[in-house]
Amino acid sequence: MSREYTLDCEMMTDRQSAHEYIADVLAFPDYYGKNLDALFDCLTEMDECTIVFTNLDALEMLGDYSGALLAVFEEAEEINDDLTLVYDAVQEL
Repeated sequence: MSREYTLDCEMMTDRQSAHEYIADVLAFPDYYGKNLDALFDCLTEMDECTIVFTNLDALEMLGDYSGALLAVFEEAEEINDDLTLVYDAVQEL
């Protein structure tokens, strides 16, 4: 059974809060190292799931780190066939 997780990028205001929020939402183990390498390791070990990113523009608060963070998610998706990423597009009225 596939699970769906929603990551609201507005909750990721700095590196530490981003990793803590991601770990909480994705139910990572307590030993999660809160860095990009640990993120990659946990993502590649996840069972069948979809991760939906909302408010993606808010990642600009992370500066250059936002690109590195998203790159880790995308690389993990390429390796883990059970992981699907969805970027929730903001619809214009």
